[in-house]
Amino acid sequence: MFRSRKGGALDPSAVHRVVKAAAARAGLPPAASAHWLRHARASHALDRAAPIHRGQATLGHAPVATTGLYLHVRPSESSARFLGV
Repeated sequence: MFRSRKGGALDPSAVHRVVKAAAARAGLPPAASAHWLRHARASHALDRAAPIHRGQATLGHAPVATTGLYLHVRPSESSARFLGV
């Protein structure tokens, strides 16, 4: 996902430094990390009705149950909107 200017993949420590610096410039909390961004991307995609199998493939999860951990129950939302009621 992250490529160096020389064309190869960045090592994890380089990705960490790049993400931390970008997060600081964007005013994001210090807890921001590459994993945090991965989780946010997956959560937002699923929240916007992306098919779970697409998230599973994108994230590289073998069991779909692992991807299901990114689904969040919203107490203020009803499943009725999906039933055509």
